[in-house]
Amino acid sequence: MSIFEVIMLLCFGAAWPFSIYRSYKSRSTAGKSLIFSLLLLVGYISGVLHKILYSYDYVIILYIINSIMVTADILLYLRNRKYEKENAKA
Repeated sequence: MSIFEVIMLLCFGAAWPFSIYRSYKSRSTAGKSLIFSLLLLVGYISGVLHKILYSYDYVIILYIINSIMVTADILLYLRNRKYEKENAKA
């Protein structure tokens, strides 16, 4: 386990609750990129797979938590895009 890997994941993870809250409250996709979020999710999933296959330790928990938060933000993005399309029709 690398302390630098832990710090990186904690720092990235600290930002996700704010992003999720903002997405939930704003009901807007402004300032968001679905492609960027999907790339981050692929990165976190790759980290989980690396931990499972080559270097299993408790850092996997941080990868999983971050993956869940990114997934939540992606789902909110899709919800918000639906709201924006409905409002554009009205």
